[in-house]
Amino acid sequence: MFWQITLDLLEGFGNTCLLFILTLVLALPLGLLVAFGAMSKIKAIKGTVRVFIWIIRGTPLMLQVLVIFYVPGLLFNVNLFSRLISVLIAFVINYACYFAEIYRGGIESITKGQYEAGQVLGLTKAQIFFKIVLLQVVKRIVPPMSNEIITLVKDTSLARVIVVVEILKKAENWATKGLIWPLFYTGVFYLLFVGVLTLIFRFIEKKLSYFKA
Repeated sequence: MFWQITLDLLEGFGNTCLLFILTLVLALPLGLLVAFGAMSKIKAIKGTVRVFIWIIRGTPLMLQVLVIFYVPGLLFNVNLFSRLISVLIAFVINYACYFAEIYRGGIESITKGQYEAGQVLGLTKAQIFFKIVLLQVVKRIVPPMSNEIITLVKDTSLARVIVVVEILKKAENWATKGLIWPLFYTGVFYLLFVGVLTLIFRFIEKKLSYFKA
């Protein structure tokens, strides 16, 4: 019975990992674009993006998942997205907004003197950003970014609200059969996942420690 449940949970954990990886791959670059929009010199773009970020950050992720999955069907009488795609879209938009604020904070923390130094050296704005600014921004945003990414691991459990079968949904299925311990057993999977991520982020911080000089 133990191995049967373990294999069943591992199947759900595969969907958890898939959702985590796809969200991260899509939300990280999208968040940078949103950050640029929030810092735009064009007031209309800047205002619109900041209001959007405020809405996304101010409403529950669970509500966003429900809206993306159910609202298109209610408005157009057709399901535009599958359950997994709906969850993925909600997660990507939500985390892109959180990442955007972290990016923005990191970029704005770089002093103007470094931009001016790059101009004196004859670098273009793109070269200054990618060769001078971005590397320092990465160093500064690793700690807050790691917190958000670890939170994402646990937020994947929200996928079950529209019956996307991830690890916690698998455990709930066993709970309906009278077995409670699989619910607690899922904690082992989450702890191991978060433990691996923690080690990875510590390694990244160590590699970037030369910026302290």
